[in-house]
Amino acid sequence: MKGPLFFAKILLFGEYGIIKDSKGLSIPYNFYRGALKIPTEGVDFDQESNQKLKDFAVYLKTLDSKVIDFDWVKLESDLAKNMYFDSSIPQGYGVGSSGALVAAIYDQYASCKITVLENLTKEKLGYLKKVFSLMESFFHGKSSGLDPLNSYLSLPILIHSKENIQTTGIPSQHSMGKGAVFLLDSGKTGETAPMVSMFMENMKKEAFSNMMRDQFIKRSDACVEDFLKGNVGSLFKNIKSLSALVLNNFQPMIPDAFHQLWQQGIETNDYYLKLCGSGGGGFILGFAQDFDKAKKALEKYPLEVVYHF
Repeated sequence: MKGPLFFAKILLFGEYGIIKDSKGLSIPYNFYRGALKIPTEGVDFDQESNQKLKDFAVYLKTLDSKVIDFDWVKLESDLAKNMYFDSSIPQGYGVGSSGALVAAIYDQYASCKITVLENLTKEKLGYLKKVFSLMESFFHGKSSGLDPLNSYLSLPILIHSKENIQTTGIPSQHSMGKGAVFLLDSGKTGETAPMVSMFMENMKKEAFSNMMRDQFIKRSDACVEDFLKGNVGSLFKNIKSLSALVLNNFQPMIPDAFHQLWQQGIETNDYYLKLCGSGGGGFILGFAQDFDKAKKALEKYPLEVVYHF
Protein backbone atom coordinates (compact mmCIF):
# COMPACT_ATOMS: atom_id res chain seq x y z
CA MET A 1 0.00 0.00 0.00
CA LYS A 2 1.11 3.49 -0.77
CA GLY A 3 -1.32 6.18 0.32
CA PRO A 4 -1.92 9.45 -1.53
CA LEU A 5 0.87 12.04 -1.45
CA PHE A 6 0.67 14.93 0.97
CA PHE A 7 2.76 18.02 0.34
CA ALA A 8 4.82 20.33 2.52
CA LYS A 9 3.47 23.81 3.18
CA ILE A 10 4.96 27.27 3.37
CA LEU A 11 3.45 30.01 5.49
CA LEU A 12 4.33 32.98 3.30
CA PHE A 13 3.01 35.54 5.78
CA GLY A 14 1.61 35.43 9.29
CA GLU A 15 4.28 33.66 11.36
CA TYR A 16 3.63 34.54 15.03
CA GLY A 17 1.07 37.14 13.94
CA ILE A 18 -1.64 34.52 13.39
CA ILE A 19 -1.35 33.58 17.08
CA LYS A 20 -2.63 37.13 17.69
CA ASP A 21 -5.27 37.15 14.92
CA SER A 22 -3.30 38.74 12.11
CA LYS A 23 -3.86 37.63 8.53
CA GLY A 24 -1.83 34.79 7.12
CA LEU A 25 -1.26 33.12 3.76
CA SER A 26 -0.17 29.51 3.50
CA ILE A 27 0.58 27.66 0.27
CA PRO A 28 1.29 23.98 -0.54
CA TYR A 29 4.86 23.24 -1.66
CA ASN A 30 4.97 20.06 -3.70
CA PHE A 31 8.77 19.81 -3.91
CA TYR A 32 8.59 17.93 -0.59
CA ARG A 33 5.98 15.25 0.05
CA GLY A 34 5.11 12.21 2.10
CA ALA A 35 2.86 9.14 1.96
CA LEU A 36 1.90 6.26 4.24
CA LYS A 37 3.52 3.00 3.17
CA ILE A 38 3.24 -0.64 4.16
CA PRO A 39 6.43 -2.50 3.24
CA THR A 40 6.28 -5.89 1.54
CA GLU A 41 7.13 -8.68 3.93
CA GLY A 42 10.81 -9.10 4.73
CA VAL A 43 11.71 -5.69 3.29
CA ASP A 44 13.45 -3.05 5.43
CA PHE A 45 11.23 -0.25 6.71
CA ASP A 46 11.59 2.92 8.77
CA GLN A 47 11.29 1.53 12.31
CA GLU A 48 11.52 4.94 13.95
CA SER A 49 8.62 6.25 11.85
CA ASN A 50 6.55 3.11 12.57
CA GLN A 51 7.10 3.57 16.32
CA LYS A 52 6.17 7.27 16.07
CA LEU A 53 2.92 6.28 14.31
CA LYS A 54 2.18 3.73 17.04
CA ASP A 55 2.73 6.40 19.71
CA PHE A 56 0.55 8.78 17.70
CA ALA A 57 -2.25 6.18 17.55
CA VAL A 58 -2.12 5.84 21.37
CA TYR A 59 -2.53 9.63 21.62
CA LEU A 60 -5.40 9.70 19.08
CA LYS A 61 -7.34 7.30 21.31
CA THR A 62 -7.40 9.99 24.02
CA LEU A 63 -9.30 12.44 21.76
CA ASP A 64 -13.05 12.88 22.14
CA SER A 65 -14.65 10.34 19.78
CA LYS A 66 -17.65 12.67 19.36
CA VAL A 67 -15.32 15.19 17.72
CA ILE A 68 -13.15 12.74 15.74
CA ASP A 69 -13.08 8.97 15.55
CA PHE A 70 -10.97 6.52 13.55
CA ASP A 71 -11.21 3.08 12.02
CA TRP A 72 -9.13 1.49 14.77
CA VAL A 73 -9.27 -2.04 13.35
CA LYS A 74 -7.78 -0.91 10.03
CA LEU A 75 -5.24 1.48 11.64
CA GLU A 76 -3.96 -1.06 14.15
CA SER A 77 -3.81 -3.79 11.51
CA ASP A 78 -1.72 -1.55 9.22
CA LEU A 79 0.59 -0.51 12.08
CA ALA A 80 1.13 -4.18 12.87
CA LYS A 81 2.24 -4.59 9.23
CA ASN A 82 5.02 -2.03 9.91
CA MET A 83 3.34 0.92 8.21
CA TYR A 84 5.51 4.05 8.20
CA PHE A 85 5.42 7.57 6.77
CA ASP A 86 7.70 7.73 3.76
CA SER A 87 8.59 11.41 3.54
CA SER A 88 11.08 13.76 1.90
CA ILE A 89 9.84 16.69 4.04
CA PRO A 90 12.71 17.77 6.30
CA GLN A 91 11.78 17.74 10.00
CA GLY A 92 12.31 20.86 12.11
CA TYR A 93 12.52 23.04 8.97
CA GLY A 94 9.23 24.95 9.22
CA VAL A 95 7.62 23.37 6.16
CA GLY A 96 5.02 21.15 7.81
CA SER A 97 6.48 17.65 8.15
CA SER A 98 4.09 16.71 10.97
CA GLY A 99 1.21 18.44 9.16
CA ALA A 100 1.58 16.13 6.16
CA LEU A 101 1.66 13.06 8.42
CA VAL A 102 -1.50 14.21 10.26
CA ALA A 103 -3.28 14.82 6.93
CA ALA A 104 -2.30 11.35 5.71
CA ILE A 105 -3.63 9.60 8.85
CA TYR A 106 -6.88 11.59 8.73
CA ASP A 107 -7.33 10.80 5.04
CA GLN A 108 -6.81 7.05 5.47
CA TYR A 109 -8.44 6.33 8.84
CA ALA A 110 -10.87 9.05 9.97
CA SER A 111 -14.47 7.91 10.26
CA CYS A 112 -16.99 10.21 8.49
CA LYS A 113 -14.17 12.31 7.00
CA ILE A 114 -14.76 15.53 5.10
CA THR A 115 -13.34 15.07 1.62
CA VAL A 116 -11.67 17.71 -0.53
CA LEU A 117 -14.25 17.13 -3.26
CA GLU A 118 -17.26 18.36 -1.30
CA ASN A 119 -18.41 21.95 -0.92
CA LEU A 120 -15.97 23.28 1.68
CA THR A 121 -18.15 25.67 3.68
CA LYS A 122 -16.73 27.92 6.38
CA GLU A 123 -18.14 25.49 8.97
CA LYS A 124 -16.45 22.46 7.37
CA LEU A 125 -13.10 24.27 7.15
CA GLY A 126 -13.46 25.34 10.78
CA TYR A 127 -14.23 21.76 11.83
CA LEU A 128 -11.25 20.37 9.88
CA LYS A 129 -8.94 22.98 11.40
CA LYS A 130 -10.17 22.08 14.90
CA VAL A 131 -9.66 18.34 14.32
CA PHE A 132 -6.20 18.87 12.82
CA SER A 133 -5.28 21.16 15.71
CA LEU A 134 -6.18 18.39 18.19
CA MET A 135 -4.31 15.76 16.19
CA GLU A 136 -1.13 17.79 15.57
CA SER A 137 -0.87 18.86 19.22
CA PHE A 138 0.77 15.46 19.76
CA PHE A 139 3.85 16.77 17.91
CA HIS A 140 4.06 20.41 19.06
CA GLY A 141 2.22 20.65 22.37
CA LYS A 142 -0.08 23.24 20.75
CA SER A 143 -1.06 23.51 17.10
CA SER A 144 -3.23 25.86 15.05
CA GLY A 145 -4.15 22.97 12.72
CA LEU A 146 -3.24 25.05 9.66
CA ASP A 147 -0.31 22.93 8.45
CA PRO A 148 -2.32 19.69 8.19
CA LEU A 149 -5.24 21.62 6.68
CA ASN A 150 -3.00 23.04 3.97
CA SER A 151 -1.48 19.64 3.29
CA TYR A 152 -4.86 17.88 3.25
CA LEU A 153 -6.57 20.33 0.90
CA SER A 154 -3.46 21.07 -1.19
CA LEU A 155 -4.81 24.57 -1.76
CA PRO A 156 -3.61 28.02 -0.68
CA ILE A 157 -5.30 29.10 2.56
CA LEU A 158 -6.05 32.69 3.51
CA ILE A 159 -6.27 33.22 7.26
CA HIS A 160 -8.36 36.26 8.27
CA SER A 161 -8.28 35.38 11.97
CA LYS A 162 -8.17 32.26 14.14
CA GLU A 163 -11.84 31.56 13.48
CA ASN A 164 -12.08 32.80 9.91
CA ILE A 165 -10.20 30.95 7.17
CA GLN A 166 -10.89 30.27 3.52
CA THR A 167 -9.28 28.62 0.54
CA THR A 168 -8.03 31.14 -1.98
CA GLY A 169 -6.35 31.56 -5.34
CA ILE A 170 -2.98 33.24 -5.72
CA PRO A 171 -1.70 35.14 -8.79
CA SER A 172 -0.25 32.87 -11.47
CA GLN A 173 3.50 32.52 -11.44
CA HIS A 174 5.57 34.11 -14.18
CA SER A 175 7.96 31.32 -15.05
CA MET A 176 10.27 33.79 -16.79
CA GLY A 177 9.88 36.46 -14.08
CA LYS A 178 13.00 37.94 -12.48
CA GLY A 179 11.55 38.08 -8.95
CA ALA A 180 11.19 35.10 -6.63
CA VAL A 181 10.21 33.81 -3.24
CA PHE A 182 12.87 31.32 -2.17
CA LEU A 183 13.98 29.11 0.71
CA LEU A 184 17.43 29.47 2.22
CA ASP A 185 18.71 26.48 4.19
CA SER A 186 20.09 27.54 7.58
CA GLY A 187 21.79 24.15 7.92
CA LYS A 188 20.29 23.42 11.34
CA THR A 189 16.91 22.27 12.61
CA GLY A 190 14.62 24.36 14.77
CA GLU A 191 12.02 23.37 17.36
CA THR A 192 8.59 24.98 17.35
CA ALA A 193 7.54 24.64 21.01
CA PRO A 194 10.41 26.60 22.68
CA MET A 195 10.20 29.37 20.08
CA VAL A 196 6.45 29.80 20.55
CA SER A 197 6.77 29.82 24.36
CA MET A 198 9.49 32.52 24.05
CA PHE A 199 7.11 34.57 21.88
CA MET A 200 4.27 34.16 24.41
CA GLU A 201 6.61 35.37 27.19
CA ASN A 202 7.59 38.40 25.10
CA MET A 203 3.91 39.21 24.52
CA LYS A 204 3.61 39.86 28.28
CA LYS A 205 5.94 42.86 27.82
CA GLU A 206 4.06 46.01 26.89
CA ALA A 207 6.61 47.33 24.38
CA PHE A 208 6.73 44.02 22.45
CA SER A 209 2.95 43.61 22.53
CA ASN A 210 2.51 47.18 21.18
CA MET A 211 5.09 46.53 18.43
CA MET A 212 3.13 43.42 17.37
CA ARG A 213 -0.18 45.27 17.30
CA ASP A 214 0.91 48.60 15.83
CA GLN A 215 3.67 47.54 13.43
CA PHE A 216 4.20 43.82 12.82
CA ILE A 217 0.58 42.82 12.22
CA LYS A 218 -0.10 45.90 10.05
CA ARG A 219 2.91 45.15 7.84
CA SER A 220 2.18 41.44 7.68
CA ASP A 221 -1.49 42.05 6.75
CA ALA A 222 -0.39 44.53 4.07
CA CYS A 223 1.97 41.90 2.61
CA VAL A 224 -0.90 39.40 2.35
CA GLU A 225 -3.09 41.97 0.57
CA ASP A 226 -0.30 43.01 -1.81
CA PHE A 227 0.64 39.43 -2.66
CA LEU A 228 -2.95 38.39 -3.42
CA LYS A 229 -3.56 41.48 -5.57
CA GLY A 230 -0.21 41.17 -7.36
CA ASN A 231 0.98 44.63 -6.17
CA VAL A 232 4.65 43.69 -6.38
CA GLY A 233 6.12 47.19 -5.83
CA SER A 234 4.11 47.78 -2.66
CA LEU A 235 4.72 44.18 -1.54
CA PHE A 236 8.49 44.62 -1.52
CA LYS A 237 8.27 47.90 0.42
CA ASN A 238 6.21 46.13 3.08
CA ILE A 239 8.46 43.05 3.11
CA LYS A 240 11.50 45.27 3.66
CA SER A 241 9.81 46.85 6.71
CA LEU A 242 8.69 43.42 7.95
CA SER A 243 12.21 42.01 7.55
CA ALA A 244 13.64 44.88 9.63
CA LEU A 245 10.97 44.41 12.33
CA VAL A 246 11.81 40.71 12.59
CA LEU A 247 15.56 41.41 12.80
CA ASN A 248 15.03 43.97 15.58
CA ASN A 249 12.44 42.08 17.61
CA PHE A 250 12.84 38.35 16.93
CA GLN A 251 16.61 37.91 17.17
CA PRO A 252 16.50 34.65 19.19
CA MET A 253 14.39 33.10 16.38
CA ILE A 254 17.07 33.97 13.79
CA PRO A 255 20.16 31.70 13.88
CA ASP A 256 23.17 33.83 14.94
CA ALA A 257 25.07 33.16 11.72
CA PHE A 258 22.32 34.91 9.73
CA HIS A 259 21.94 38.24 11.59
CA GLN A 260 24.55 39.96 9.40
CA LEU A 261 23.17 38.41 6.20
CA TRP A 262 19.69 39.59 7.17
CA GLN A 263 20.93 43.16 7.71
CA GLN A 264 22.88 43.05 4.43
CA GLY A 265 19.70 42.27 2.47
CA ILE A 266 17.89 45.26 4.00
CA GLU A 267 20.82 47.58 3.23
CA THR A 268 21.49 46.45 -0.36
CA ASN A 269 17.85 45.66 -1.35
CA ASP A 270 19.19 42.56 -3.17
CA TYR A 271 16.87 40.34 -1.09
CA TYR A 272 14.80 40.44 2.10
CA LEU A 273 14.69 37.62 4.62
CA LYS A 274 11.90 36.59 6.98
CA LEU A 275 11.09 33.68 9.26
CA CYS A 276 9.71 30.50 7.72
CA GLY A 277 7.45 29.15 10.45
CA SER A 278 8.66 29.60 14.02
CA GLY A 279 12.36 30.03 13.16
CA GLY A 280 15.25 28.93 15.34
CA GLY A 281 16.70 27.01 12.40
CA GLY A 282 15.28 25.17 9.39
CA PHE A 283 14.52 27.24 6.32
CA ILE A 284 14.57 31.02 6.13
CA LEU A 285 12.18 32.58 3.62
CA GLY A 286 13.63 35.04 1.10
CA PHE A 287 12.07 37.54 -1.31
CA ALA A 288 13.94 39.13 -4.21
CA GLN A 289 12.85 41.38 -7.05
CA ASP A 290 15.86 40.16 -9.01
CA PHE A 291 16.63 36.57 -8.07
CA ASP A 292 19.95 36.56 -9.99
CA LYS A 293 21.20 39.36 -7.72
CA ALA A 294 20.04 37.46 -4.64
CA LYS A 295 21.76 34.29 -5.85
CA LYS A 296 25.02 36.16 -6.29
CA ALA A 297 24.76 37.77 -2.84
CA LEU A 298 23.88 34.44 -1.23
CA GLU A 299 26.11 32.20 -3.32
CA LYS A 300 27.44 30.29 -0.28
CA TYR A 301 23.94 29.06 0.61
CA PRO A 302 21.63 26.52 -1.04
CA LEU A 303 18.48 28.27 -2.32
CA GLU A 304 15.22 26.76 -3.60
CA VAL A 305 12.69 28.84 -5.56
CA VAL A 306 9.12 28.55 -4.27
CA TYR A 307 7.36 31.10 -6.46
CA HIS A 308 8.30 33.32 -9.43
CA PHE A 309 7.08 36.94 -9.77
